[in-house]
Amino acid sequence: MNILVSDSLSPRGVAVLEQGGFHVDVKTKLPKEQLLEEIKAYDGIVVRSGTKVTAEVIDAGSRLKIIGRAGTGLDNVDCEAATRRGIVVMNTPGGNTITTAEHTISMLVSMSRRIPQAVTSTKSGKWEKSKFMGTELHNKTLGLVGLGQIGTYVTKLAQGLAMQVIGYDPYFAPGRARELGIQTVALDELFRRADFISVHTPLTNETRSLINAQAIRQMKDGVMIVNCARGGIINEKDIYEALKSKKVSAAAFDVFEEEPVKPDHPLLTLDNFICTPHIGASTEEAQESVAVSIAEQFVDYFEKGVARGAVNIPSVPPDALLQLQPYLGLAERMGLFQAQLLDEGIEEVTVEYRGEVAELSLAPLTVAVLKGLLTPILQDTVNAVNAPFIAKQRGIEVKEVKWSDAGDYTSLIRLHVKAGAQVHQLAGTLYNKKDARIVESNAYPVEVIPEGHMLLIYNFDRPGVIGTVGRILGEHEINIARMQCSRAQKGSNALLILGLDAPPLLPVLDNIKGEADIVSARLVDLSGVS
Repeated sequence: MNILVSDSLSPRGVAVLEQGGFHVDVKTKLPKEQLLEEIKAYDGIVVRSGTKVTAEVIDAGSRLKIIGRAGTGLDNVDCEAATRRGIVVMNTPGGNTITTAEHTISMLVSMSRRIPQAVTSTKSGKWEKSKFMGTELHNKTLGLVGLGQIGTYVTKLAQGLAMQVIGYDPYFAPGRARELGIQTVALDELFRRADFISVHTPLTNETRSLINAQAIRQMKDGVMIVNCARGGIINEKDIYEALKSKKVSAAAFDVFEEEPVKPDHPLLTLDNFICTPHIGASTEEAQESVAVSIAEQFVDYFEKGVARGAVNIPSVPPDALLQLQPYLGLAERMGLFQAQLLDEGIEEVTVEYRGEVAELSLAPLTVAVLKGLLTPILQDTVNAVNAPFIAKQRGIEVKEVKWSDAGDYTSLIRLHVKAGAQVHQLAGTLYNKKDARIVESNAYPVEVIPEGHMLLIYNFDRPGVIGTVGRILGEHEINIARMQCSRAQKGSNALLILGLDAPPLLPVLDNIKGEADIVSARLVDLSGVS
């Protein structure tokens, strides 16, 4: 097997590949045309963030069987094109947890003690001891927005500095938070109470500009803010104004909306702003760790057929995959569907398998459910391999139940998700053993194709509701592709599920919510599920 390493990789990682019997060529910074020619000779490619493994590169790699990213993000790999070609895509989630958490703490200390500014002053020949009055971290409140692997490790380090940690993460189980000594709070309360705030979430539509002028107004005067996660979570124009007015006394960024950051960026002109060039994961230990991990994953895949760290296939034997595949798609869609309807952290997940599906290998299906449930908050850091680990880490109890009787169906998967005081239920099946359908949502019988953009509306069962919703969507040129109505009994609450050709903007959703007979309205996006 020939493996191409097209970005800088620790020599230890190359050694692991060679010891596994692979022929390895290290050719970095290849121009696009040369990469398109070179890739034809290789069975696998290992990249970091530099090489763009586009659909064109994938199509040119006629021998390509595996793409490995020594790191977490896969923005530079066209996973859909790889899946279409049957090529396994792997990454190394968690490889930068410790180093990014340590960088976060470094930024907290540097910012609170004004270390970069003091260094610059001293090196210029000054001795401005009284100018650089600092702030202690001891006994201060650190608010963490996001309690994934990095956020929870930051917690341990901050507690070692005698900081009090509060956190916001709607997907984090309260029991797990108590074990870690984290007080979970609503986002507004975190903004009001925290002396220091650090963000640790992916960049999604929900988290973009999460910290903006409105959020900053809720914060303490003199709050300090760190972003070592993703550029865009903090609105850069709004934080600039807050730093100028000293509402925010200091901020420290490792990431920006646009990278490399432009030299004339307004934030760079402020004395109370410090920054680094996206080096949160840049330690020798982290780089060696991800290099060795991806190399070992390659060896395991080719020698044992075990796809550790795979993001686009379940880790099941090829002969079982064909039978499981339609159910895997259904299970993941059910998890993703349900996750977008939750308002509190998941504590318990029970998956019932009824009828013929109960006779199959169930572990991959449960993993697919968990992947769907965790995807809205974790994005590309969760996959079919690490979903059970992440669920356990977050204190989510997972149960499987098998029944031979599926009632009116040949096979049925029923999902019970306990989140806070509520247990949410969802049931799905396959029509013709291949077409996924949602057939029940919280006791409402439905027949929904789980795909694309959907709008779920709970309303009072009164005349005119459907017309009102249709009118509002029509006024904004949003076409309804499908519609499903359900109610428990006449005159009770009803459920309206609309399949839309495009997602409505938030003002449109607010208009619908504002109608008298609407109890609630939620968007569900399944457009990214293959």
